[in-house]
Amino acid sequence: MRRTDRAQTPRAPLSHARVLEAAVALAQREGLESLTMRRLANELGAGAMTLYHYVPSKERLLDAMVDIVFAEIELPTSDVDWRTAMRRRAFSTREALNRHRWAVGLMESRTTPGPASLRLHNAVLGCLREAGFSIELTIQAYSVQDAYIYGFALQEKSVPFETAEESAAVAEEQYREYAELADGRQLGELAQEFPYLAEVVAGHVAKVGYDFASAFEYGLDLILDALELRRAKSQAHGQTV
Repeated sequence: MRRTDRAQTPRAPLSHARVLEAAVALAQREGLESLTMRRLANELGAGAMTLYHYVPSKERLLDAMVDIVFAEIELPTSDVDWRTAMRRRAFSTREALNRHRWAVGLMESRTTPGPASLRLHNAVLGCLREAGFSIELTIQAYSVQDAYIYGFALQEKSVPFETAEESAAVAEEQYREYAELADGRQLGELAQEFPYLAEVVAGHVAKVGYDFASAFEYGLDLILDALELRRAKSQAHGQTV
């Protein structure tokens, strides 16, 4: 009798780590909306109920996935000045969110933060406090930095381009498409009606593009410059508590 069965590569046994790895890969590949316990079970070749042995709920699964992203962010250290530490943390956060775009919008939303999240938050707060920020200013400094970093990541995730060259092409195409939709008016007529839009989009971005990395650094430095002024002013008035 001819054998018709073929040897199959055995699957690695299920584990908490393997479930998380598969969940992150699925969200990375198809978006967070594709992540359900049933779909994840299919990816792992297991029953949906089996997953609950490793993660008790989808919310706990999301908690653990977000903590994986937090673990990839560089912790501020005390061997450099506070500005350098905050800049490194900001760039590291942006890079992590570019690798895990499914996590944008989730980072500060979890009610049960994991150990990596707690370590990072404690390190940022400690860096600011040890640099002489008052408690009140520490809270504001942390808040404004995260609002900028996460907001920038959300914008970066949403726009239809990734490089400066792609942004230039998109800007030029959008401006021309608008001209076609605007009752057949020519670009020169649109420039007269919307001079600043034409100047920035058609006259600048369409020629040189928009570089996310440079824009992120520019905005971050504005924030850090302002925070340094506030820090120095509060120290001059003895407000370090």
